[in-house]
Amino acid sequence: MENGEPIFNRRDLINKQDMNIVIVGHVDHGKSTVIGRLLADTNSLPEGKLEQVKEICRRNSKPFEYAFLLDALKDEQAQGITIDTARCFFQTEKRNYIIIDAPGHIEFLKNMITGAARAEAALLVIDASEGIQENSRRHGFMLSMLGIKQVCVLVNKMDLVGYGEKPFRRIERQYRRFLKKVDVEPVCFIPISAREGDNVANHSDKMPWYKGMNVLEVLDSFKSEELPEDKPFRMPVQDVYKFTRGGDNRRIIAGTIETGKISVGDEVIFYPSGKRTRIKSIEGFNRPPVTEIGAGWATGFTVTEQIYVKRGELMCKADELKPKVTGRMLVNLFWLGKNPLVKGKDYYLKLGTAKVSMRVEEIRNVIDASSLVSKKKEQVDRNEVAECILSLDRHIAFDLTADIANTSRFVIVDEYEISGGGIVISDLEDQTSWVRDKVLMRNYKWIGSEISAETRALKYGHGAALILITGEKQSPRKELGRALEKQLFDDGKLVYYLGMGSVMYGVDADLMDHELIVPSRQEHIRRLTEVAHIMLDAGMIFIISARELTAEDYNVICTGIPHEKITVIWVGEEKTTDIPVTIHISSIENIDECVRMIRKRINL
Repeated sequence: MENGEPIFNRRDLINKQDMNIVIVGHVDHGKSTVIGRLLADTNSLPEGKLEQVKEICRRNSKPFEYAFLLDALKDEQAQGITIDTARCFFQTEKRNYIIIDAPGHIEFLKNMITGAARAEAALLVIDASEGIQENSRRHGFMLSMLGIKQVCVLVNKMDLVGYGEKPFRRIERQYRRFLKKVDVEPVCFIPISAREGDNVANHSDKMPWYKGMNVLEVLDSFKSEELPEDKPFRMPVQDVYKFTRGGDNRRIIAGTIETGKISVGDEVIFYPSGKRTRIKSIEGFNRPPVTEIGAGWATGFTVTEQIYVKRGELMCKADELKPKVTGRMLVNLFWLGKNPLVKGKDYYLKLGTAKVSMRVEEIRNVIDASSLVSKKKEQVDRNEVAECILSLDRHIAFDLTADIANTSRFVIVDEYEISGGGIVISDLEDQTSWVRDKVLMRNYKWIGSEISAETRALKYGHGAALILITGEKQSPRKELGRALEKQLFDDGKLVYYLGMGSVMYGVDADLMDHELIVPSRQEHIRRLTEVAHIMLDAGMIFIISARELTAEDYNVICTGIPHEKITVIWVGEEKTTDIPVTIHISSIENIDECVRMIRKRINL
């Protein structure tokens, strides 16, 4: 401090390099004290904060702890003043540091995987008197899984073991052995006393046997992660914004660029839909126009063709490495949920901006993250790591962790809480892989209309929709479909009804040739889906009736048609299907009443 002012001010923060670091450690091993000491010793606290906290401790006859500084700063944030509760800031002459403050395993995992603040380096704190604990090993495993290579281990509370070299060397030896098993090579081990300030920002004379760097020197020696602009372009679509006022008719596809860079005129493909277009302009809020942009930027794009894309798609450059697209994947995951991860239960998987329903198909192997003991189990318990096959309810786009780590990380939501997360090791074939490849090629080759879906909807007074009427063999599906079509037509809607038989003996006539092999039901469904795609592209309400559609049929349809455009009506006393049903009609006594009910329920 000079004249009561910090040596470094906010102007320094603007001109220096930034680095995200995470500090982890077992409960009560001194993580918060380390953070408090770093903030104090680098003069990074708000003016007078250190003295204020010391005075509060004095008045309450309470010994001062540097950990109290972190609590005080968080209290300020609760009052809307200065500090982000998820992150703390300090600076050295070389760089600005952002400490990811994740008080528990799940917060750490969530931050690291969702990209809220991915760490480039880690400080792992171990109490010299207590030694290596279960959470010490678990945190080491998580750092390995998430690919953090720059790790420094701080053996804290050396004052409690008389600053002796033996306890330090024992912990170093034991923990190096553990980290080697999980493929982590620590940069160094540093003996410190965060409470006393030994080897944090100085070289302590209490441990003359230690000749290495102090904590701040090690941090400054870490290499900053370059923005991954040299990797293939990836941007998860966050949202699509439409403008209508003042003659502004832009549709801006927005998101944050994870990797790579892109320029105006580049051809892009959106996965899993496979739709393609070219970049027309790069948009930004209060930012001068640019013709090229790269990783790390939250931005938006207008495109040359009117295509329908949505949140959850992955925007990629056409001439670069393609992402994987499937509904099955082999993963490594870390489970932290209160309830075990089990097969057959519905969960949500969030990867990038995509959120899909998923189930565990197979648990191949389970490892205790502390002991590294591997076993075969039918469930994954809290704090265990597992290799699993996940089955998703629809296709998503992602990369393998070996190719692009940013777009291979996911979290799993169980009962509204993030309960685990991990990385994708491999993509696997699923039941609809055969049709997905055809849909991707169709979308890639599709010549889009100059008339947008929004323009058609405005003209017709409604959006495009697919209504699937299915049910038991004897149920009046066709009668209901035709009655619904007539009422909608009478009201001026652009609508068309088609029965499955018309498809089979029309579009599928070649498949019905008796000289051919018996046709696959799934190929009938695929062709029906292609007819539906054309109808919806024309802006129509398309009604189809088909007997007893199954989840396998529905998955084929959803591969070619966005699931949010589909309404399923089941007709019959018992709902014997395994597909998501929007409306269940157990019996039809008055068909006109049924039609009115359907229109009210789906707002047609």
